[in-house]
Parts: sequence; structure tokens; C-alpha cells
Amino acid sequence: MAVPTLCEVEDLNVHFPLRGFSAWLRSLQDGKPPIVRAVDGVSFAVEEGTTLGLVGESGCGKSTVARCLVRLNRPTAGRIRFAGTEITNLDDSAFEKMRPHLQMVFQDPTASLNPRLSVRRTVEEPLRLHTELAAAERRRRTEAVLEEVGLGADLADRYPHELSGGQRQRVNIARSLVTGPRLVVLDEPTSALDVSLRARVILLLEELRQRHGLSYLFISHDLATVRYLATRVAVMYLGVIVEEADAAELFAHPAHPYARALLAAVPIPDPDARRDPFTLSGEIPSPIDIPSGCRLRSRCPLARPVCAEPVPVREVAPGHRVACHLV
Repeated sequence: MAVPTLCEVEDLNVHFPLRGFSAWLRSLQDGKPPIVRAVDGVSFAVEEGTTLGLVGESGCGKSTVARCLVRLNRPTAGRIRFAGTEITNLDDSAFEKMRPHLQMVFQDPTASLNPRLSVRRTVEEPLRLHTELAAAERRRRTEAVLEEVGLGADLADRYPHELSGGQRQRVNIARSLVTGPRLVVLDEPTSALDVSLRARVILLLEELRQRHGLSYLFISHDLATVRYLATRVAVMYLGVIVEEADAAELFAHPAHPYARALLAAVPIPDPDARRDPFTLSGEIPSPIDIPSGCRLRSRCPLARPVCAEPVPVREVAPGHRVACHLV
């Protein structure tokens, strides 16, 4: 039985105009203003009750995709459908009705909290904005969700500076859950935490997903965490998705050279373990000057002349899609 799709992104593009003196010089040379192609034709779907891991190096466009889903960035082109509704061009008042069901947890647990609001007020604020609940019911629901994420009543009246990093991120998670969302976008939610706290937050996220039937878009460059949490994984490079598959399939049989290089770079705590020696060379090209054809070809040791041509997307196994000439 097929799992219904909750969120679908189709051919998403996010281009930013380059500004300043260097941009002016380039516009004189090229005859048109330069643009940064942060996201350049990304498509994926998140199914009900599952986690899609979106992975790649810093700067590949992962967070820009996340910000588009929750309307912090507007796409240049493309479509976003959520729960059967096209939300790409909804006006602000119509999108506000969707917001309780589509929440986000940000990377920096400190910067995403208002230092002037207590824990209780921070978590209760979405209920004030998006519901008509009475004060007593808002308080009851706030205390229930704080308890659920492991923050006792003794912390409810504290302020962010009085909490540890892990506690701050739990406050962010509680705030995202209090309205009863269907999809939570997690933008590297553990990268600012130390290793022991990271493990606890990951276990909490998975427990909450199973308990409430949540769907996650989990954005990270930590492949070990993605392997634990994700149902499917999409690999991004320089604004495009180069490979997508079920998590077990991708980690066992990575097909795109970039995915192979990412997995080969993951530390293995066993000196005798066999590993793929595959590596890339050189630097990531500028998103202003995107190479023709495969965007990895200037760094890929397998590159051939055909890699300068438009890249086909091939299905190498059921549900396993790869954008590469050589697979």
C-alpha cells in the first residue's frame, strides 16, 4: 500500500542577484547582471510519517530549500504543494492558516530564541498567534509539550541564558510541536551541540516522530545521524539533487561519484574496516559560474567529455535515482 505524499517540491529554483562593485563589473562584461543560483531545479517528496534526509556540503543549497518550505525565502520558480494545497504563491493571510501544520527547528538554538521571553512564553506564543484557545488551555498544552521534550515545570519560567545548549534546542522543538504540525523542517538541529547532547536530541526527535506520526525534512551534513533518522535520502551538490534513494539502499550502494565521496569521508571507528577510497579533487565551483553538464565534472576523477552535456536522471534500482552520465 502506497504511503500518501504530504509535501511535494517540483523544479524549485532560488536565484539571488549579486550586488556591489564586482557585480557591476561582471554585468559590464557579460551584458546582464550576475545571479547566484543557490537552488537550481530541485524536486523531491516527503511522505506521511517518514523522514527525508537532505544532505550535502555547506553552501549546496539545503537550508535555502528549507527556508522556502516555511516561507522565509520566496522561490524564483517552481512549485511547493503541502497537504494537497499549492502553497508557493499563497498570499500571506492564506499561508498563515497553513503555518500551524508546517513548522521549523533552526540550526542555532540560541539565536532562534527571544532572550526576553521565558521558556513558557516562547512555547505558548504559537498558540496565541494561531489558535483561539483560552489562557488555561494554552497553559495546559504548553506544560504538556514541555514535559514531553524532557523539560520539567521548574524550567518553564527560566530565560534562554539560564539554559544549556541542549535545553535551548528542546525549547525550540517544543515550540515547533505545540500547534500539532504534520511536517517539521529540521535544519541541522544538532550541529551546534556537543556529541552527548546530539545523541539525546536525535533520540528525542525519532521518539516524537513515531508518537505523533510526524513527517520530517531533516537537513544535515552529518551522515551518521541521517542514516539513523532518515527513511529516504536526497544528496545535494551545488544547488541540485544528484542522487535519491531509500536510506538503506543509498548507504549500501551509492552510485553518484559525489555520494561515494561523501560516504568515503565518514569516519569509521575500526582501523581494519574496508572502505571505498574514492575522493574528489579541487574546490567547489562558484554558484555564479555553474559548469555546463554535470556540476561535479571539474572535481570528479571519472569525468569524461560526455559529462559536459546535459545530465540524464536514471533509475538504477526501484526508487533509486541518479543524475550521472556514467551510471
